[in-house]
Amino acid sequence: MKARTIAFKALLRVEKDNSYSNIVIDSMIKKSSIDKKETAFATMLFYGVLERKLTLDYIISQFSKIPLKKLQTEILIILRLGVYQIMYADKIPDSAAVNESVNLAKKNKLISASGFINGVLRSIIREKNNIIFPKTDNNIIEYLSIKYSCPVNIIKLWLSAYGRNITESILDFSFGRADISARVNNTKIDINSLKQLLDNKNISLYEFDGLENAVFLENTGSIEDLDEYQNGYFHIQDISSQICCNILNPQPYETVIDVCAAPGGKSFTIAELMNNKGKVISMDLYRSRLNLVESGAKRLGLDIIKTICNDAAKDIVNGDLPLCDKLLCDVPCSGLGIIRRKAELKYKNDLGTDTLPDIQYKILSNYSKLLKKDGILVYSTCTLNPKENNMVADRFLSENKDFSPFTIKLPKSIIRGIDEPCNQLTLFPHLNRTDGFFVSAFIKNS
Repeated sequence: MKARTIAFKALLRVEKDNSYSNIVIDSMIKKSSIDKKETAFATMLFYGVLERKLTLDYIISQFSKIPLKKLQTEILIILRLGVYQIMYADKIPDSAAVNESVNLAKKNKLISASGFINGVLRSIIREKNNIIFPKTDNNIIEYLSIKYSCPVNIIKLWLSAYGRNITESILDFSFGRADISARVNNTKIDINSLKQLLDNKNISLYEFDGLENAVFLENTGSIEDLDEYQNGYFHIQDISSQICCNILNPQPYETVIDVCAAPGGKSFTIAELMNNKGKVISMDLYRSRLNLVESGAKRLGLDIIKTICNDAAKDIVNGDLPLCDKLLCDVPCSGLGIIRRKAELKYKNDLGTDTLPDIQYKILSNYSKLLKKDGILVYSTCTLNPKENNMVADRFLSENKDFSPFTIKLPKSIIRGIDEPCNQLTLFPHLNRTDGFFVSAFIKNS
């Protein structure tokens, strides 16, 4: 199965089944027998089209006599692939982009559409330097939406919350592959030893300034196939999540509850910060997802992690839950901070930005009851939306008088993008090489 075919089939799955992009493309590549060069090409096409879908559709609509809504999904995806190669893939000849798109149509029993596809793409090639895009002077929202392929509702939200400069920086940073960041498992190995092992395989490891055991990896290939990964020397985790766990500051022999834990990255980091001594209770709604936590903990050799299947959005139903020293509520959210990793999230019809805050607040309030006096509570999301972030944190403090703000101490390398209370932190991707992320910390009054 060639790269373009893999990209086409993966895009079709995401479009029709609302599947997660990373799961779809990784699965299809593993099932195929293509080499590294073809794998890189398929991945580039897949994520490139997904990231720029609105822009590509805007271009196609100017050259297609058939309205896009009336086009068969398969035909539209082939056109998107062709236009992406013409407009954004400099190393691919325009002729190859057209010919391979026509061949892709024929291979997928769309022979009758091959002439239409050929005509649209050749028209775009002739006029690609004369395509009319929205101008910033006329409508800033439409301009940003088409330029950065981001729905209008998200543009409006960010402009209102953060202003134009930050909004455009977030959008610009949303293109391209995100950094591969990881945490070194200090219970098994130190950074220098892991770096030496990876150097021998021409894999680069760079430390993140100011955050112990946080690293970036480059030239990894398939991470799961690495001996160092299988031996539990590290786990993949964004820097933002590691910062969140460091703010929680779990200590050896404490009891820590991770309320919405799966797939387990924060539970793993918490257990490592505790030197694998004490108790970490990892909860999630689905048993299948808790299996990922258990398998990850086993690989990392973290035997203090115990899992419990529980619905965090309901009242606490498990009477056996102990009081804890530290509590992490990393709640379900709209995911607007991770669109660089999962571009499909920004195209969802309902992001839940208006309904999620009540659920998030309920989880936070319910589980705060499990915290001991003088205990630390951390609330976090991987989204950029004040309604889900700052406003939930403010509401919690105003309605729970037995809690006070807990001042967040940050690594020196972290840059704040907006003014916030001492117990709140919004991480912006373009400033810190992290996901978009929010953390708020509280202490229970003694």
